[in-house]
Amino acid sequence: MKKIPIIFIFCALSAISNAQSSYQYGIIPSINLHKKIPGNWSTNFKLESRQSIYKQDFKYEYLLTDLSLIVTKRIATNITVGGGYLLRIEDDKFKNRAIQQIGFSKKFPSFRMAHRIMTDQTFEKNENTEFRLRYRISSEIPLEGQSIDVNEFYLKINNEYLNSLQGVDYDLEVRGVVLLGYSVSALNDVEIGIDYRLDSFVSGNPRNRTWLSINFFHSLGK
Repeated sequence: MKKIPIIFIFCALSAISNAQSSYQYGIIPSINLHKKIPGNWSTNFKLESRQSIYKQDFKYEYLLTDLSLIVTKRIATNITVGGGYLLRIEDDKFKNRAIQQIGFSKKFPSFRMAHRIMTDQTFEKNENTEFRLRYRISSEIPLEGQSIDVNEFYLKINNEYLNSLQGVDYDLEVRGVVLLGYSVSALNDVEIGIDYRLDSFVSGNPRNRTWLSINFFHSLGK
């Protein structure tokens, strides 16, 4: 697990040093509503907005809004499968995305690790369908004690690799996320941290995007 970020860092530095890179900074706030349903089912509705603050120069720009609904079912103690739909509103245009995923998790004495494999297909008028394959490894680490309890802080670390194919165009995006979370109550959590994304380095000029991620989670009952 420790070798993956190290390999990514060397690849990123090599790509950036050999091509002209672009940089963008902004914020990504989100609201997540989670609901458990009898029969080991659960749903998650997410509203996320992306806004740019810097790109070549300091200038505020609204970029897009995503609305998504994911339904999952636990088929084994540590395995879930699911699917859903995302609507993206961008530049007065709409994109529709179908999502399929499978997740694996394991609880260790002092943290929890999870793996997620996701595929999705994005449909847009007058554009080729975009097919993506994503793999994410993530950890939740309590900063007080052996578990995340109410009124305690935790650390969330994600590393994701996203393959994209649209027509004949292929790209790879690498994401690294570090979030500081706080359990406000049994039903509410908040997180804030850095979401860094690198893409277009396979066959073009690397694009670096760094976002301030602010997330609010609410569980609709136990």
